[in-house]
Amino acid sequence: MKKLISILSFGALVIIGIQCSSPKPAESNAQTEAQKKVSIKEQVANGAFLVDVRTPQEFAEGSVKGAVNIPLDEVESRLNEFKGKPSVIVFCRTGNRSSQAKAILEYNGIKNVTNGINTKTVNEELAK
Repeated sequence: MKKLISILSFGALVIIGIQCSSPKPAESNAQTEAQKKVSIKEQVANGAFLVDVRTPQEFAEGSVKGAVNIPLDEVESRLNEFKGKPSVIVFCRTGNRSSQAKAILEYNGIKNVTNGINTKTVNEELAK
């Protein structure tokens, strides 16, 4: 009986070990593969809505040409400004606020949202 319990315990450990070591499926991303391949520059050329989610004071210090300032704390109350846009590119100083804005927009049904990370990255992409 002890031998049977030992064998079953060993078998269970082997199965658990195999399950834990098997590769996990990649996390799904809200952006489609096709959208990932479209550069920020192409999105802007196709009418993307550029949104700087920094504060008005930060925005006044300089932003991306053609961008609109909608601070992060106003994104949810201004959802109507995002609706009907072919795509939306949000950005900030470090990428933290823009990733939060992207999550808020997607949660509220806004599609084709790209986190442009920061002002510098977006300006560099547009200069290519």
